[in-house]
Amino acid sequence: MGVSGCGKTTVGRKLAAALNWPYHDADDYHPAANVARMAAGVPLSDADRQPWLQGLAGMIQNWLSSGARVVLGCSALKERYRITLGVYHSGVSLVYLRGSRQILEDRLAHRRHRYMPPALLDSQLEALEEPVHACVVDIARSPDRLVEELLRRLALD
Repeated sequence: MGVSGCGKTTVGRKLAAALNWPYHDADDYHPAANVARMAAGVPLSDADRQPWLQGLAGMIQNWLSSGARVVLGCSALKERYRITLGVYHSGVSLVYLRGSRQILEDRLAHRRHRYMPPALLDSQLEALEEPVHACVVDIARSPDRLVEELLRRLALD
């Protein structure tokens, strides 16, 4: 979890590959109306996010029920979003990719996202409620180093 530009997709894909687990990007599950709002530079409201979060929560519950092991990249900016998602259930490990505004701005200036413009970083940082119960890693290090650390700290197999 983390704001746009923190490396959720890059680190998530690398972690999933190291574990030989599938990777899912929560951005792929946004309804078209949410994508259009963000593409226009309009931050999503809690009401905009609720159906998306509930859909993701159902997916997480299905994975847990079936014993599937996956890596899901999701912003999960607020505590109530994480509660809705069910990230504190047994069998779920929450990772927070934390970084400075300077690193985030630099990354966003050098990438193209299909609908998330750099201008929305301020709204994401404003909405962000840092998790208390998470494995927190500093994004100043390379994605490969972050994956090494996560494999060690989370003891995933």
